[in-house]
Amino acid sequence: MKDGAVSDVLIVGGGIVGLATALALTERSPRLSIIVLEKEAGVGRHQTGHNSGVIHSGIYYRPQSLKARLCVEGVRRLKSFCRAYGVRYEDCGKVIVAVSEEEVPRLEALYRQGTENGVPGLRLIDSQELKRIEPHAQGRAALLSPETGIVDYREVAATMARVLESRGVRIVTGARVTDLGPAAGGLEAITPVGRFRTRLLVNCAGLYSDHVARLAGLRPPVRIMPFRGAYYRLRPERASLVRGLIYPVPDPRLPFLGVHLTRTIHGEVEAGPNALLAFAREGYQLGRVNPRELWEIVTYPGFWSMARRWWHTGLEEFSRSVSAKAFTRAVQRLVPAIQFGDLEPFGAGVRAQAVDETGKLVDDFVFVEGEGSLHVLNAPSPAATASLAIGDYIAGLVVERAG
Repeated sequence: MKDGAVSDVLIVGGGIVGLATALALTERSPRLSIIVLEKEAGVGRHQTGHNSGVIHSGIYYRPQSLKARLCVEGVRRLKSFCRAYGVRYEDCGKVIVAVSEEEVPRLEALYRQGTENGVPGLRLIDSQELKRIEPHAQGRAALLSPETGIVDYREVAATMARVLESRGVRIVTGARVTDLGPAAGGLEAITPVGRFRTRLLVNCAGLYSDHVARLAGLRPPVRIMPFRGAYYRLRPERASLVRGLIYPVPDPRLPFLGVHLTRTIHGEVEAGPNALLAFAREGYQLGRVNPRELWEIVTYPGFWSMARRWWHTGLEEFSRSVSAKAFTRAVQRLVPAIQFGDLEPFGAGVRAQAVDETGKLVDDFVFVEGEGSLHVLNAPSPAATASLAIGDYIAGLVVERAG
């Protein structure tokens, strides 16, 4: 790519949200010239390619929040996209299990919330019906979400990229944005492979979205904190213990869903993830430290407020991260038949979680506008599910500003 490439819209980040935004722009305004910059050698290499592959239905999110609205709409759009382009998905269904009587009221609250959000087919079921659906699960009651599904988001992202290129969108890989500056009529992005001028920059950089926002001259209201989530896999001969998706009742104070069991579109059964603060934004290996990024964490006032509030939870997550036996005990709450030897390590993902200066873990999607720029500053789960709806939401803002 030559220096001085010019576009109407420049999207930073080739994950599923950046790609979906580009798709929505090609549909809303086909004449726009669009370039997508991705720092890796291919698209979907980070959060998109390191998740459990669940198509969430929209149960967990506060009614009228962006997460609730865009997830429920995103499910419809995502499944339609998969059907149109031959990407395999499956409506395998999910049960959220109340293991104790104390969890039943929270389960009922989830049912009311999901119903208010417009999630189709939700039903509260008793322990007997739970056994018919998941014979090895244990619980007093459960919430059944029959339209929760599974897909390979890496395949979705690769398909989006092919569609975009067929529509004339340029996807430039190896293009980490190292600086941003003003240019005639907009901004200029500097990368190792060239300079890119644009009328409007859209920041979908995920784990580095706050970095890009600062390069664009903003003072973001949040800081991205990386949370490492490790996965285990049930050994193939024990995979029959799980038919679909089995989740615990989550802690409503936290934006994490707890250790759960997930059958993937490829027939494997994953267990996880936990949620341990990482010391590198791409800290997929336990113990990896990026000194500069660690310094950013510990010098942020919100980190210390968060640590004081959640230190006990952090110790529990650390225990599950370093001890396979502790991780197994968490899984056994849902499926007691799973034994220590049934699980084997199966990789990890890193969640980009925004934290504000008070230490609050931001629960909703966050979009911030700047001079000549739009920034997605918090798009954790269910962003993959909601990606096409998020992309359309962003595209609406872009088209409005671009005229």
